[in-house]
Amino acid sequence: MKPFPHHYTVSASAEPEGDVAVASAGLEPMHTAPPVEFDGPGDRWSPETLLCGALADCFVLTFRAIARASKLPWLSLEVEVLGTLEREDRNSRFTRFDVEARLRIPVEGDPEAAERALHKAEAGCLISNSLTGARHLVVAIEKIAAAA
Repeated sequence: MKPFPHHYTVSASAEPEGDVAVASAGLEPMHTAPPVEFDGPGDRWSPETLLCGALADCFVLTFRAIARASKLPWLSLEVEVLGTLEREDRNSRFTRFDVEARLRIPVEGDPEAAERALHKAEAGCLISNSLTGARHLVVAIEKIAAAA
């Protein structure tokens, strides 16, 4: 890892109507639009879905690093984030993030160690730690027999 501070530059451009083009050096540009809740088309990423997506992505990447460091065997992880946007004091803001993590481990795996790793991932996720909304983590661990 490179020393801190890290800097991330992203640009956005738009015309009076249509999508917003979001870009960063070395990445494919992405087109965004308001979500359905703000009268958008509902078929593109929006700032709201990008934020929840960043949280889900960061959770998975943080878990992967923790599992690797602790030599925790696992098969797959699915994370779903429900962000709750509310109006408070004439401002809209995310007040809560419900994270549901479904982890599959080998049948010989340790579910308690797996659950600890999931909670460590939630506590260590830099996106999660950068948000002010309340956080709630629900974990489900399933043991899976190896394929024959």
